[in-house]
Amino acid sequence: MSENFYDVLGVSRDASEEEIKKAYRKKAAEHHPDVSDDDDAEERFKKIQKAKEVLTDEEKRRQYDQLGHDRFTEADKRGATGGGGPGGAGGPFGGAGGAGGFEDIFNQFFGGGGGRGGRDNRPRQGRDLRTGLTIDLEEAFEGATKEVTLTRPTTCDTCDGAGHPPDADVQTCPQCNGRGQVQQVQQTPLGRVQQTSTCPRCEGEGELYSEDCPDCGGDGVVREEATLSVEIPAGIRSGQSLRMEREGAPGENGGPNGDLLIEVDVDVGDRYERDGDDLRVKEAVSFPQAVFGDTIEVETVDGTVEMDVPAGTQSGETFRLQGKGMPRLRRRGRGDLYVQVGVVIPDSLNEKQREALEAFAEAGGEDIDVGGGFFERLKGSF
Repeated sequence: MSENFYDVLGVSRDASEEEIKKAYRKKAAEHHPDVSDDDDAEERFKKIQKAKEVLTDEEKRRQYDQLGHDRFTEADKRGATGGGGPGGAGGPFGGAGGAGGFEDIFNQFFGGGGGRGGRDNRPRQGRDLRTGLTIDLEEAFEGATKEVTLTRPTTCDTCDGAGHPPDADVQTCPQCNGRGQVQQVQQTPLGRVQQTSTCPRCEGEGELYSEDCPDCGGDGVVREEATLSVEIPAGIRSGQSLRMEREGAPGENGGPNGDLLIEVDVDVGDRYERDGDDLRVKEAVSFPQAVFGDTIEVETVDGTVEMDVPAGTQSGETFRLQGKGMPRLRRRGRGDLYVQVGVVIPDSLNEKQREALEAFAEAGGEDIDVGGGFFERLKGSF
């Protein structure tokens, strides 16, 4: 025996329309192909949609209860191929029912939605949300787990997203007669065109309720403050975003939630400049170190390393420390660290230093007054 539509939704045969819709939302969220890993998720989801379509339509449900599942589905297939049955008689363009066929296609081109004027109850994924997160350079280097707090919409627990209390009185929308859509006739160069749009009174639901949910005001969603843990990968750069799936706004008609996009800003600080995966830093050396050469210590993001300063190094000269920059995001290896050397000129000299520099100048054939602007010219030379 085939699984009947009541079993598909997990409701009794005397379930109300609201109970059926609630069960549909729950089942659809559970078996949607985007969220379920089951191999038969897509087929299961189609059955859930079909069950809801039949059991929330008064005439189709009556015929379904009279004919039984097997005979109803057989008759429904015949109706879809031009025969009689629950779908109605076939039209000249293959559509079921007197208002199908060419009108369906025409409506789709000129503002119609959902085909045959019916409500669009297809599950729709919620919209993506965005927020920002600032981390420091060390966290970007090592990778980290951070918390981000945001205010976001979520399904109202009080009404389970329905927008109204379970015991609220329901009536068919008088403006659209339960269709969820209204039609307008417009005169165009092609003639009179019937345009279909969402009913503004019931917002496409086809039904009106005597009262709204006191917590969400009828929207079916409320705003909540959520704190989420975010895994920051090593090597991330400013402006790059992390995606947290299904942490966005709630879906509609049982559809999955959207995603949360977190844009990361890396605070490099005052010591370094960052260029992609490379870092740049400035290091000071003394005049003798620049002249005679030396080995200096350079602080990197992950520790101190030694760097050779060759004899005769000029102020502003840059040296490359390979593999001492930032990790490459989700790849092996690291960028480089570029060290720019600046020669520090002393502001004052003792007697021995003065004599040594005078001897240095004389040995080079220069007649220089060490006390008269010598250091200014020396600074300029470096």
